[in-house]
Amino acid sequence: MLLAQISDLHVRPTGERYKDAVDSNRMLADAVEHLNRLDPRPDLVLITGDLVDEGLEAEYASLRMLLARLELPYLLMPGNHDDRERLAVFFSEHAYLPANGPKHYVIDQFPVRIVALDTTVPGDHHGEVDAAGLAWLEKSLEAAITASMHSLSRQVHVPAAGTHRGRDRPIRQCRARAVRPCPSAHPAALGGHAAVLLSEHGDTNCTAPSA
Repeated sequence: MLLAQISDLHVRPTGERYKDAVDSNRMLADAVEHLNRLDPRPDLVLITGDLVDEGLEAEYASLRMLLARLELPYLLMPGNHDDRERLAVFFSEHAYLPANGPKHYVIDQFPVRIVALDTTVPGDHHGEVDAAGLAWLEKSLEAAITASMHSLSRQVHVPAAGTHRGRDRPIRQCRARAVRPCPSAHPAALGGHAAVLLSEHGDTNCTAPSA
């Protein structure tokens, strides 16, 4: 199975630039065009937050318009710049996104189980995984082991351990409680926010910079 990941789109309302300097909408449009031209084509695109920059309705409207040009199936996950409830409303056809609360989900329709863990904290910029989130992650990964499936664990917007000025608590929490015990069952963890590739204990953790 061939997967593509793009991250940290920071989409703005039509006609506005990110930080009044960068045309992040055009950059996403270019990324979409590139994905559409890939040969071989990815089976799925994983899009990790920050999907938009300020969580505004106008930004999600722009995001829908830009992603409408993507010819490949895709999955979404919010980042700390997103409004996760607004995301669920604007992409209501993405039924895997819970209508309320953390946007954790599991996708089993592919050769690998995709486990997505929402580490966002509404109204704040840091990431956090509470006890309920860790319990959900452990249960989801254990289910994959029972079914003899490989899992791709997506922890959104969290850099690998020891990077990005110590903003690594979510991934350290997840690895300590859920990822390290059975690396053969879930060989990769993907996120956004920083450009880091870390291989440890036989598994791979990869975070992607902005598209």
